[in-house]
Amino acid sequence: MAKTLIKNGLLIDGNGGDPQSDQVVVIENQHIVYVGPESEYNATGNEKVLDAQGGTILPGLIDTHVHMMMEYSPLSERLTKPFSYMYFEAQKYLKNTLNAGVTTVRDALGTDLGVKKAIEEGLIKGPRMQLSINALTITGGHGDGTQLNGDVLDILPSGHRGMPDGRCDGVAEVRKKTREMLRAGAEVIKVHATGGVLSPTDHPEFTQFSLEELKAIVEEGKFRKGVKVMAHAQGSEGIKNAVRAGIHSIEHGIFIDDEAIELMLENGTYLVPTLLAPVSVLETADEKGMPQSAVDKSKEVIEQHKASFTKAYQAGVKIAMGTDAGVMKHGTNLRELGLMVDAGMTPMDAIVATTKTAAECLGWVDQIGTIEEGKMADVVVVKGNPLENIYSLADNDQIQYVIKDGQVEKDLLHTKEKVVS
Repeated sequence: MAKTLIKNGLLIDGNGGDPQSDQVVVIENQHIVYVGPESEYNATGNEKVLDAQGGTILPGLIDTHVHMMMEYSPLSERLTKPFSYMYFEAQKYLKNTLNAGVTTVRDALGTDLGVKKAIEEGLIKGPRMQLSINALTITGGHGDGTQLNGDVLDILPSGHRGMPDGRCDGVAEVRKKTREMLRAGAEVIKVHATGGVLSPTDHPEFTQFSLEELKAIVEEGKFRKGVKVMAHAQGSEGIKNAVRAGIHSIEHGIFIDDEAIELMLENGTYLVPTLLAPVSVLETADEKGMPQSAVDKSKEVIEQHKASFTKAYQAGVKIAMGTDAGVMKHGTNLRELGLMVDAGMTPMDAIVATTKTAAECLGWVDQIGTIEEGKMADVVVVKGNPLENIYSLADNDQIQYVIKDGQVEKDLLHTKEKVVS
């Protein structure tokens, strides 16, 4: 297979260093085989050249918190939609994610192993996936769709083949439920350690699961060659319980306090902020039929969420970009970078959060997250310099070229084949 040489672009390699000019990136099959000055590359004479046209060359971007099997919709639509229809909708969501330059995602519940397998075997197009299968939740907690009238209206169906129901209470049950998720193909365990914005019968500050239950979940993951645990954790006590239990990443982190920050720094815990989630709830409340309780809770927490992110970032907590895509439309993921910059993060740190740090959070930094020789060929070319306008990345038309695993997934540059001189 001919090599592909990408040239004439500013290189931001994901490591956080200064952008580099006059560099080329060479891809062969699924891997990057050369990164460096064009003058030092020994051409073979038959490279396929991609002209970045003065844009910027980035690693494939990573979203560490998505729900690929859904986009929030009014209850009337969910009640009248045949079960299997969601799999066909997901094909569109997966494609939209790639078109945004996101080549890897961590699915935070709802996607089963068959979808990942279909992507890997080329049946459908989509980003590389790390699966949690379904989230563990207490009875009556975030993730329990039982309404006040007793009807069960889960946002996504569960309890079917490949998607175990996540409700469990007590140490013995959480151990069993964790094992069921692992059996179903979970590569990371998701747990709801607090209430949430979209759940009908709790509040983001409510604490869910005891410290002993959370420790049992973490322990079960360790038995499987170190499978990590990610925790939906919004209230301060739930956050601290999760960190003390050894949980790997805190999702949302709305009410982080100083003690929680110290614990996260001591334990190397990641924060996945998802600043876009409550923003999107408020923006789409009427269109999507968001419950009034979710709107009210979003209004209540949105400024606190931003303040907690700023405090954690300034303290040096490791931050991996995540959006909660599915609450909002897939393909709008990179709006999160602008929100992080609005909250005090530098544009370069925002890019590192969605490349190298995100790859570290997934445990895949040896394969993806930076443009380096030997790594998987996940490369994105964008118009202009995103360090000068980070908000531009939210426009998918700015994403000119997307390569995942060495395969072209999007091409707005019209590649030309020619011999390297």
